[in-house]
Amino acid sequence: MEAPAVSHRHPSLATKLFYGFGSVAFGVKDNGFAFFLLLYYNQVLGLPERSVGLAIMSALILDAFFDPIVGYFSDHFRSRWGRRHPFMYFSALPVAASYVLLWNPPEGLSPNGLLTYLVVVAVIVRTMIAFYEIPSSSLVAELTNDYDDRTTILSYRYFFGWWGGLTMSILAYGFFLQPDAEHATGVLNPNGYHTYGVVSSVVMAIAILISAMGTHSYIPYLRQPTERPHGFVATYRELLATFSNRSFIALFCAAIFLAMAAGLIAALSIYFNTYFWEMTSNEMSVVVMGNFVSAAVAMVIAPRVSRHYGKKSGAIRTALALTIVAPVPVALRLIGWFPQNGSPALVPLLFVANMAAVTLIIVFSVMMSSMIADVVEDSEMTTGRRSEGTFFAANSFVQKAVSGIGVFLSTVLLSTIGFPSDAKPGSVDPQVVRTLGMVYVPFLIVVVVVVIAFLSRYRISRAGHESNLRRLAERRAGVDTSDA
Repeated sequence: MEAPAVSHRHPSLATKLFYGFGSVAFGVKDNGFAFFLLLYYNQVLGLPERSVGLAIMSALILDAFFDPIVGYFSDHFRSRWGRRHPFMYFSALPVAASYVLLWNPPEGLSPNGLLTYLVVVAVIVRTMIAFYEIPSSSLVAELTNDYDDRTTILSYRYFFGWWGGLTMSILAYGFFLQPDAEHATGVLNPNGYHTYGVVSSVVMAIAILISAMGTHSYIPYLRQPTERPHGFVATYRELLATFSNRSFIALFCAAIFLAMAAGLIAALSIYFNTYFWEMTSNEMSVVVMGNFVSAAVAMVIAPRVSRHYGKKSGAIRTALALTIVAPVPVALRLIGWFPQNGSPALVPLLFVANMAAVTLIIVFSVMMSSMIADVVEDSEMTTGRRSEGTFFAANSFVQKAVSGIGVFLSTVLLSTIGFPSDAKPGSVDPQVVRTLGMVYVPFLIVVVVVVIAFLSRYRISRAGHESNLRRLAERRAGVDTSDA
């Protein structure tokens, strides 16, 4: 029997835009958790930084264990709207309502009551966003099976995710978190956080609904679920077989260290901006605005890197470049080769350095996600099942659980070096601030090197992916592939 040709689906520009736009919701949520939540509950509401860090870590870990459940059931869910879209539509209103509550805690709560409130509401927010993010991100492996198209589509997704989160950060720094008569430092103004929560929730709900409706017409062409195993033991065996894929294990281990570093660095970034560089809210807005350029540049560069080097080699090269670019400003300040705080050159230099580092981070993230999409067919060759939701849920599990540990480690670090609560910029002991930088630089370099080591174990090349597609097409057509 003649082997069937592999058919590649190439989504339209409109599909790429609708698919990508939904990640605005995740970007807004992620920026809020990464950059504002710790500072808000610690410096604004007055809870000890270690308690807040432990609360955030607990919430992230509790929520993370729910992600594989969402991913697994979205792989096996049957409805007239397919496997993914019912979850996506359902999530919009709960996401919006819970995010408002996170930034508007009831007045009069005791410290323990406020901590409990933080954990409960944070878990609800992240669980509800998982109902959208995991099924939505899983769609990339169904919208196209083309090696390069997957990278392109994910570039749109990361572009909108970053632009959505960054836009809310700009609004927060430039409009919401502004000084008033009672609060001389804008990021310590509680009223700004209340407004930020309301506006963010509306944006998130709109993004989710637009993306779900924009990809709704693809439902008839998406893959149908396989029969779900009955019983706990059968389900456990199916998951074990799915996660035993060697390339996925390599990505999973790399993601563990990457997420830990991301959680720690994101939580510390506002401390660096406020106390290490002593920037005002408006100056922070200027630096953050460079990330808009980063997201746009990364959207163009990532597909080209994938086509020229392949995803594995492209990801490793990007990570190596990141180890050089990201620590440079802090390292130069520690040795006295960077402009002093308040210098006219400080903000422009930080703008350029941050823009370059973020571009590399986004390109690397796109590569990682695209590599996960290619694991789907590699796993299907062995298991006979499409497990997009399960794989992307496992990646989300790592990002949440381990980044939560990173956030907690940031609070441990702040406590260990003696960083004061309710600190005012310029009033912190210079040695404490210097110690913060001395820990940051080597930590970042070591973690990225470990990530590269795990990525080197990934085995799916362009040729390997095409081979998987060809053999799967032969299998569906009933062609003997035993000698393939």
